[in-house]
Amino acid sequence: MDGYITRNEHEEFCRRMESENSRLEDENNRQNKRITLLEETVRQINDLTISVKEMAVNMANMLEEQKKQGERLGTLEGVDGDMWKEVRKNILFTIIGIVLSYVFMKVGIST
Repeated sequence: MDGYITRNEHEEFCRRMESENSRLEDENNRQNKRITLLEETVRQINDLTISVKEMAVNMANMLEEQKKQGERLGTLEGVDGDMWKEVRKNILFTIIGIVLSYVFMKVGIST
């Protein structure tokens, strides 16, 4: 029987192939689980990246708004300061006017 195998050899070959196929199937299942976990991790990282990008944009917008609010506040504070300066100046001029009027009245009456 040249070139032929015996029934026992064939059955042994089948057992080894089934064992190998089972091992390969188990390995494929493990790798598929790992790939699934990796895909989920990549998705979560992508979601996190998008969230961080949105947060950065929002923070930049908030910074711009704070700058605008600061400018408006400075302008409003400047208006109040200018108004108080004007009030003090008018009070001072009024007091000086009263004093000068009093002095001129006294000088005019005494002469």
